[in-house]
Amino acid sequence: MLVDVGEMVHVVERRRFDTDLRRHFFGVAERVELNAMRVRGYAFLYDSGTTLYIRSAEQRTRVISLTGDGLIINLAPPETNIEEVRYEDQEGRLVVTDGGAFLLDINEFGRNR
Repeated sequence: MLVDVGEMVHVVERRRFDTDLRRHFFGVAERVELNAMRVRGYAFLYDSGTTLYIRSAEQRTRVISLTGDGLIINLAPPETNIEEVRYEDQEGRLVVTDGGAFLLDINEFGRNR
């Protein structure tokens, strides 16, 4: 397996159309099988009105398929603080960070792409 139990993952659902919702998920892999993994963490949804990613109030558990091409899965360092993960604009770049160990530029081509 490329993802192990206990690893933290940032999952981006690829949009097929401009009107598709922008959904992301950040959590800890609780179980990993050949075709799917169970992850506990927070959902993030893009709010076009505020141009911010809004985090779900409560943690949730998701089963994420590993067989399709609709996901981008990034690994986060083990010392990432899941409770502090948020989206920020840093000098015109949209990043996901916990303010410490984890910093991921999720759009290599700028915020508006």
